Amino acid sequence: MSRSALSAILAFAAVSKFAFAQPDPADPTPLVDKTYAYPSGIPYQVDYNTAAIRGPQVGYNICNSTTENQQSMCQTSMVNHIDDFCLWAPPIPNSTIGDTEQEEVAWCTKPGHGTRLIPNGALQGVQLLVTSAYIQIAGFIDQTQVNMAADDYGGELDPHGADLRGNPLGGLMYSNAFPSNGGNNNSYQQVIDWTNFMGGSAFCITICDPATSSDNQTAYCQNIYDRMGCSYNMPNNAQNGTFEVCEADLKIPAGLYVTGGVTMTYSQPASASVDPPYTPVVPSSSNCVTYNSAVLYSAIASVTPTGQSSAASATGTVKSSTGTGSSGAASPTQSGGAVALGVSTVAGIAGTLFAVLFLS
Repeated sequence: MSRSALSAILAFAAVSKFAFAQPDPADPTPLVDKTYAYPSGIPYQVDYNTAAIRGPQVGYNICNSTTENQQSMCQTSMVNHIDDFCLWAPPIPNSTIGDTEQEEVAWCTKPGHGTRLIPNGALQGVQLLVTSAYIQIAGFIDQTQVNMAADDYGGELDPHGADLRGNPLGGLMYSNAFPSNGGNNNSYQQVIDWTNFMGGSAFCITICDPATSSDNQTAYCQNIYDRMGCSYNMPNNAQNGTFEVCEADLKIPAGLYVTGGVTMTYSQPASASVDPPYTPVVPSSSNCVTYNSAVLYSAIASVTPTGQSSAASATGTVKSSTGTGSSGAASPTQSGGAVALGVSTVAGIAGTLFAVLFLS
């Protein structure tokens, strides 16, 4: 990709991020502008204003050994390494992302963060890609074990939202994995821009290096293509049953494609069917290292699964269905890799509504 083409998408993404934003008068400071040193600077709640339209956050941000249990309402998340990361998911069983996006809590692969723990066996395949600008994790999950309904095709969580208060409200993200952190695993940097798709028995999450330019963070952690899922926002080669870490080239930011030698930008419609005119390209990767999941997640070996397991585990790469049936779902393809899973009409209408209101 030419330097001018990349500059164009960076500029487009930066403008588009705030195009439809309507800050809440009761709390006009965007979540991305609320920065706190870890852990001493973190308040009990980042978003506590009861006069705000969506109300205050349901959980808390000071998380420690006293809050670490399977009923934790911790809304401070971590993404560090393949054996130490968190996902956003509902606090109440059998929930959908569309109904609970502002309430999601952190579910983590390792104790020590004051959160809920992802039950043993829920993660069924994970690929972590390390790049010069971001870290991306994609994989397969029995989502019923993190309180999601088995048939929920989900949506996107990010620190923006239509009112700029984030989904979940007040959700913070930290990491010790970036070079700018100096290799200090005991010191955490706040991640300003991140995005997490959950649903369809799959997930993907990207955290952008806070030391890179704001344009880079906006482009690689976009929140404007929330109905296009993992395959367009985070192209990957995650495989069910495989747990690996790879170095990777930078992805082409979602929405940018080349046709006839001309760089084009696709804009996701607000409510009509999503039908991108291009196929996403998985960036080249190298130096991949495969791990044994039992060793990676030994710290959660005793965490008992809850809820009803999915009827069958999906296989293939982590992709997404598009169209009115998805509010940003991260659904995997069937075992042959040819047919994307669908979504009911009712779920599609509800998902699209939530996408327009809060998932942009």
